[in-house]
Amino acid sequence: MFKHLLVPTDGSPLSAKAAKAAVEFAAAVGARITALSVAEPYPYSALAESTYLPDQSRYEKEMQDNARRFVTEVAELASAAGVQCDARVALSFSPYEEITNTAKDLGCDAIFMASHGRKGINRLFVGSETQKVLAHTMLPVMVFR
Repeated sequence: MFKHLLVPTDGSPLSAKAAKAAVEFAAAVGARITALSVAEPYPYSALAESTYLPDQSRYEKEMQDNARRFVTEVAELASAAGVQCDARVALSFSPYEEITNTAKDLGCDAIFMASHGRKGINRLFVGSETQKVLAHTMLPVMVFR
């Protein structure tokens, strides 16, 4: 029944807990995993010409580098358990849409994710992203707290 699991991660300890459980579950049932991390684009838009703008491309590159590191951690965990894992990074203002669309597009059977991630400028998932995923998918979602 469960052959392909989506594991969204933001690198937080709670996401690591969800990833570990997903890997253990996948190993037990012979499923594969897709690890996904959604990096947020630069959130600032200048309203005045004289406003200082940090380097947007540098910010987004750093966010994507972090996201790649997060999915690599899941892939390494899966590899150690003998579970096939594909790692993906997306850039979006709407993590829940990326999560639900990726699960649908890849034909995933379930989603294993944390109930919340980090806050502030480094956040990749806002606290309500899990609620949005639950509201916008018909797939089973295993939520870790």
